[in-house]
Formats: sequence, structure tokens, C-alpha cells
Amino acid sequence: MKRIKGIIFDFDGVLFDSIQANLAYYNTVFRAFLAPEVTAAEPAKMYLCHTANSARVFEVLLGEERRDEALAYAAALDFRRFVPLMEMEPGLLPALRSLAERVPLAVATNRGKSTYAILEHFDLARYFRAVVTCQDVARPKPDPEMLFLAARRLGVDKEDVLYVGDSELDRQAAAAAGILFADYKGEAGGGLRIGHHSELVSLFEDGTGERHLTISSTLPSSSLR
Repeated sequence: MKRIKGIIFDFDGVLFDSIQANLAYYNTVFRAFLAPEVTAAEPAKMYLCHTANSARVFEVLLGEERRDEALAYAAALDFRRFVPLMEMEPGLLPALRSLAERVPLAVATNRGKSTYAILEHFDLARYFRAVVTCQDVARPKPDPEMLFLAARRLGVDKEDVLYVGDSELDRQAAAAAGILFADYKGEAGGGLRIGHHSELVSLFEDGTGERHLTISSTLPSSSLR
């Protein structure tokens, strides 16, 4: 059994539906480098833009020789122009309000500095005690370094943390870190699945008034559906 004393959230696909904003951002760079834009007809490339950090995206789609130049160009863009294309996931705000009263919350994302601008724009920064981005670590997910750092900043042992993610990279990072993983919307695999943020809140409502969650690491996915 695991007693959950802190929750770490992935960003893209978990807190926000960000694919349109991400594609607009990356396609702005691709156009500048006279490279093909990524469209919905290319799911593998869309997935890369959704999960990987910018260095990896540019290395794969523009080539290693143009990666650093593309990163420099992208760094000069103001991501706030793309923020209106971001959409909060359903039920996120009331869930964060409730959860933040129970346990400390963190973000761990392969996204960079735009993370902070987006959280501030949607007035969500207040709910997170720690925010860890790809700029805070030497190796992004699926390396576990980011999750270790987030747990330390929460002041919670990794054995007592729940990580909520939606991608294979998230699942791999959690497995490497030895942290319990909750698969948001069931796309990444794993035994613990949630389909809506309200389900996280319901896990804490055990009727005893205790502000902690105790669940089994082998809990079948059907028990949360």
C-alpha cells in the first residue's frame, strides 16, 4: 500500500489540451527554416511535439545541424501569443482547488520557460508548490531526474508521490523513479487510470476526514473507471 502525500502533474495533455498551441509554435519555427509544417495527418510528429522538449523536436524534425539555431530562434518568440490556443482540461480548476488543500502539488514537464507564462495566464501558479521544467535538469523525461527533483521540492519521499501523466515518456519516467503512476485518459498504459480530474479528488474522500490517500500500487484500472 502507498500513502500519497504529494501529487506531481505532467503539463501538456494533463493540465491542458495544448496540441494546437504547440503546433502553432513549432510550425512558426518550421516556416522560418523553410521546413514542412506538422499537421494532423502526421500523428507521430504530432506526438513528438506533444511530449518531447524543443531540443529533441528540432533535432528530429530539422536535423541536428540546425537544432541549436532553431532553439535560438524559438527562444526569441513570445509564447504568450500562442496561449489563447491552450485549453484547460475539464474539471481541472475545481480539482486543483480541492487537492491543494490536502497535499502539496507540483508540475514536472518537458516544456520549458513557457510553463510559467501559461500557469500565470490561467492563474494556476498558486496551486503548485513546485514547478520543474526541462530547463531545471540535465536530462528530460523519460529520465527520472525531473521527478526526483519535483519530489524533493515538495519535501515528500518519492515512495509517497503520485505522478499523473498521459504519455509513454511519463510512464517510463515514473517507472524509472519508482514513483506510482496514474495514467490520465488511459493512453500511456499502467494499472492506475483516471479519466477525469475529479477522480483524483474522489480518491481522497474516504469518509474519515483524513487528508491523505492510501491506495494499492496494483489497483486495477477498472476500479477508477
